[in-house]
Parts: sequence; structure tokens; C-alpha cells
Amino acid sequence: MVFRGPPAFERAPGTFRWPLAPPVAVTRRFEPPPDPYKAGHRGADLLGTPGTMVRSAGPGVVAFAGMVAGRPVVSVSHPGGLRTTYEPVDAVIPAGTVVSAGTPLGTLRAGHAGCPESACLHWGLRAGDVYLDPLTLLRRGQVRLLPW
Repeated sequence: MVFRGPPAFERAPGTFRWPLAPPVAVTRRFEPPPDPYKAGHRGADLLGTPGTMVRSAGPGVVAFAGMVAGRPVVSVSHPGGLRTTYEPVDAVIPAGTVVSAGTPLGTLRAGHAGCPESACLHWGLRAGDVYLDPLTLLRRGQVRLLPW
């Protein structure tokens, strides 16, 4: 299997927003792995405070709210085949709930590995089985300079 990189995806401008209340500090950016089975950082870590409300970044349906490998996770399926994930988050909303951008999903729990403070939200994005940079939903993805 050859890893061809992330697929292109469509989103309506302004549809997505920060899952934490601004101002938001990114403590670790998305670092895609060289292929699907190697190490990387499959999301962005956002600085937070334990107990802070985490909100859906965009409209969709809560696909999962529960424990994964001992960590509380919430995931939301969005139109167009996108799925955002939020961890560690103690859910206040069950799977199957229709949400809009800004709907409360749960509260941020302390203890995310690698966080420089007491709490960070690990925010992920997938299109199918391919991980993408969630900051691109906000048009804050990787900046590239183009020639004149």
C-alpha cells in the first residue's frame, strides 16, 4: 500500500470554528506521519483549563462519546465525510445527537500527554481513514509562500 497523502475536502466558508473559547493557543501542531502506520501527531493540541466546555467545531452528528484506550473521547461526523475528534473530554451529550457549530460536547479533562500545562484538548480531523490538520477547517493550516 502506498501512502498518497491527504485527500482534498470541501467545506463551506465559516462553517467551522474553534472548539474552545478564543483566544486559543496551539501548543502542538499536526505532524502527519510519513505513511499511515508510522508515528506522527494526528491532530492539534489546544491549551485549555480543566473543566472548560468543549464545543463542536462544526455541524454534524455525535458519532461516539465514551472511552478509548482509557481516555474519554467525543467524535462528530460532519457532512462530506469529515469527522472531528476531541480528547480528553467528559461528554455531556450522547452519541446520535445532532449538533451545530458551538454545541457543547463536554468538559475538558486534565492530563493530556505532552501538554505543557494541566490541560490540552487534542483536536483531530479525519476524512475516511486519513488524518488531516484540523486547523485547515479554520483556514489556519500550514502557510506556504508562493512565487510572484
